[in-house]
Amino acid sequence: MVPLEAVTLGQNAITLTLLLSAPLLLIGMAVGLLVAIFQATTQIQEMTLTFVPKIVAVMLALLFFSSWMLIKITDYTNDLFLSIPYLIR
Repeated sequence: MVPLEAVTLGQNAITLTLLLSAPLLLIGMAVGLLVAIFQATTQIQEMTLTFVPKIVAVMLALLFFSSWMLIKITDYTNDLFLSIPYLIR
């Protein structure tokens, strides 16, 4: 395996990881921002108010995006398995 191929494999893995984690992280960040604005305007400083909405939102996003994420992971794994003969030459 040429070093360029190893770098490309690593780059593709990192890109896929960022692509799969982005929707969940963005939704968690948006809900966290909304909760922070709500807490600042109402001056309610309840600790569970910060965690529960984010957990619920990320769980719902995971349910919504799970089929797309599974397709992406299986396509990447399939491409990786198909490229094994070319990588070990």
